[in-house]
Amino acid sequence: MPAGRYPEFAVECKTGERSVSPSAIYFKARTPIPVFYQTHLGAQDFMHVSSGIRVLPFHRLASELNLP
Repeated sequence: MPAGRYPEFAVECKTGERSVSPSAIYFKARTPIPVFYQTHLGAQDFMHVSSGIRVLPFHRLASELNLP
């Protein structure tokens, strides 16, 4: 990766909204990426406290990131 260019966030897309993916937790623990999201098509929006991964509906993620 070129100097000075680092990912700002990572996103994992799931169909379910109940639990955080073990692979997302594993990946977050091993990378310097500061923000992790797990998005879904449901309604729940919560922070998985022990991992620091935010789980939220896709429409909310798109709105917060100013995606069209």
